[in-house]
Amino acid sequence: MGDRPHAEEKGAGRGSGMRLAVTEEQRELRATLRRFFAEVSPSREVRRLMATPEGYDPAVWRRMAEQLGLPGLAVPEEHGGAGCGMRELAIVLEEMGRALVCAPFFASAVLAVHALLASGDEKARRDLLPGLADGTVIGTLVHTGDGDGTSVTAEGDRLTGTAAFVLDGHVADLILMAARTPEGVSLFAVDGDAPGLTRTLLPTLDQTRRLARLECSGVPARPVGPPGAGAEILARTRDVALVALAAEQLGGAQRVLEMSVEHAKARRQFGRPIGGFQAVKHKCADMLVEVESARSAVLHAATVADEEPAELPTAAALAQAYTSEAFFRAAGENIQIHGGIGFTWEHDAHLYFKRAKASQLLFGSPAAHRERVARLIGL
Repeated sequence: MGDRPHAEEKGAGRGSGMRLAVTEEQRELRATLRRFFAEVSPSREVRRLMATPEGYDPAVWRRMAEQLGLPGLAVPEEHGGAGCGMRELAIVLEEMGRALVCAPFFASAVLAVHALLASGDEKARRDLLPGLADGTVIGTLVHTGDGDGTSVTAEGDRLTGTAAFVLDGHVADLILMAARTPEGVSLFAVDGDAPGLTRTLLPTLDQTRRLARLECSGVPARPVGPPGAGAEILARTRDVALVALAAEQLGGAQRVLEMSVEHAKARRQFGRPIGGFQAVKHKCADMLVEVESARSAVLHAATVADEEPAELPTAAALAQAYTSEAFFRAAGENIQIHGGIGFTWEHDAHLYFKRAKASQLLFGSPAAHRERVARLIGL
């Protein structure tokens, strides 16, 4: 099933012209990424990095930057990046999710980059984006929904408070953080080694993704964007993050589907492959339907992000609500199809299951996203 043409490769859907068609460059990007991640992120390497404090390999991160330019994929060319859109970024995230790549890519290339782009602060972009683009700076964003949930306050250019569950906050060189000010919630940039900043790595269900708690005690910070615009900047960044996360979940769902089919073909019971039994066939067929439906949702949301940004909030919430559930169900069925071995530490099924569950709650539950869609369309 890994080599079959996907919905995105069959051209556009009815009424959408050719905007959903995949270009040759995008196919080449996917093929290059799959080869690269197969080399640098086999299962044994994922498990090794899970046990390290950093949670990623700096040498691989440098290769991702120097050989492929991945950290700067969405950074405009004038700031040292490739200037690509959400369609290309979604391909990268999908292939990363498929291989469970352990790297600060999501925090830096998605959250930090898009927060700076959404800020409208041209000076901050000039100063901060080049380092993110070439991978010499790892960034992250303290995401608090629309910003109203922040417990950090600013007194002048000093921040005080605590931020929890910060993606790769323990290794980030640049931290973008919302704080309450007299003008409202505003965005600030903080150096990772700033005085008064304490960073604590948190235990997580998904050991392939690192979260940290940041405690600020008079931490010096630089304002980013207009005063009081932090909530709007975070909300816009969150919609991009929802699409990116959905793409990553799609990659994981595709991989567990492949694992299930491969096992169903190879495992024999009562003299024939277990894939020949109706119950197992139905499980695999249902997984395929959900994965391909998720693919359509992600492709649509990524295209909307590039071409119809005003419609992104609805498309992003729909993609995240559907894809997160599709990945979680597929990861669970993968364990069931593998039987007893699927529950063991030695098998990779649990790694995808934990990633699926943790990702499902990273930016809000599927139910919360469906409620948001209902509000957006006036229900």
